[in-house]
Amino acid sequence: MPDILVVDDEKSMREFLEIMLTQEGYHVTLAENGENACEILDKKKFDLVITDIRMKDIDGIGVLKKAKSVNPDTVVVLISAFATAETAVEAMREGAYDYIPKPFKVREFKKIVKQAVSSTKPADSGEEDRLKSRYHFGCLVGESPEMKKVYDLIRRAAPTRTNILISAESGTGKELVAKAIHKSSERREKPFVVINCAGIPENLIESELFGYKKGAFTGAAADKEGLFDVADGGTVFLDEVGELTPSIQVKLLRVIQERTFTAVGGTEEKNVDVRFISATNKDLEKEVINTNFREDLYFRLNVINIVLPLLRERDGDLPLLAQNFLEKYSREMGKEIRKISAYAMDILGQYSFPGNVRELENIIERSVALETSNIVLPESLTLSNFRGDQAKEKRRQSDLGPEGIELDRVMADIERDYILKAMEMAHGSQKKAAEFLGITYQSFRHRLSKLKI
Repeated sequence: MPDILVVDDEKSMREFLEIMLTQEGYHVTLAENGENACEILDKKKFDLVITDIRMKDIDGIGVLKKAKSVNPDTVVVLISAFATAETAVEAMREGAYDYIPKPFKVREFKKIVKQAVSSTKPADSGEEDRLKSRYHFGCLVGESPEMKKVYDLIRRAAPTRTNILISAESGTGKELVAKAIHKSSERREKPFVVINCAGIPENLIESELFGYKKGAFTGAAADKEGLFDVADGGTVFLDEVGELTPSIQVKLLRVIQERTFTAVGGTEEKNVDVRFISATNKDLEKEVINTNFREDLYFRLNVINIVLPLLRERDGDLPLLAQNFLEKYSREMGKEIRKISAYAMDILGQYSFPGNVRELENIIERSVALETSNIVLPESLTLSNFRGDQAKEKRRQSDLGPEGIELDRVMADIERDYILKAMEMAHGSQKKAAEFLGITYQSFRHRLSKLKI
């Protein structure tokens, strides 16, 4: 049973934490202030210390320093209703595990405590690999029900020769899904060739795909293999296939049907054995209806359809993805940033991510580059919700409509938006956010509770 020391000068908070943590199976010791905590730390070792930061005489930073001096392996989590970036940076530099705002969400608090206690146990590489395998599929990361459905489709479709169409918005990881299918197939040892249908100029795409013979056009000084030659025996990934011109669509259809093609300027037919995985962020059915995409090609490509969810639809995947990117860019930049603070993760959790997983990766990469402590703090996050703000503003400017509206719900949504924006501007500081909104700190706390933020 892990031993936890709770330090808070508010009796009600101490008692609340004691009840909650005891119910979770922890052994809890209480300290009514920093001085009392230091005396207890001299007598007993603890797995975890949870301490308020604002206390008279010896504050939370003092308790943190004492805990680390007595036992460097003790994990310390600080909690405070008065967060400042400077205090957070100081706490992290002194070795704090995390820095949590009041009022906190009980479920999130329990999760942080569980992670903090687990971090005190010696690493078991085998267990770590088993845990990672639960939410990794190739380069894909996530354990949400939505992603488990995608994994299941990949497992079932990969061993076949069937063509696959991946439908999703930009930034959701379509190429990663295609690679996972290829790596799980019998073609895994053969080439995986990516063709960006929107990135190759129209006058070059035919020669890029099929290759060309010497003298086929000005500048063709020698024979050149096309991408289909390179991909023979493997997988061709047609990214943004909806951008193909009508003439190339006809030629591609022939390759799929006949498994043959002819180089530009050539006369000899070449046999090719490739599997096609296509991806699009367009509604190809609508493109077919509008005669922008051939119906027969659409049905050839769309034998199995995999629809990727938006990041905001992947319940529970955000922390896994953020931590994955954090580890990646910390290694690349030679930094020892081990986690994302509770403040920062709370802000990420309220964001809509119009750019999906790719936007999250960019945010984390930028945060790692800017961060000076060993944990990502809110001020290192740079978020842009322009499209989301536009949509909300448009809804607010709409008329009542024939069915009317629920005024209380609409007003609550507006109030929530302003509170979250103020929290973002204040880098998680509730006191500063209240100042931005022109209300008292007590009123701000009341609104947080009322809106269940």
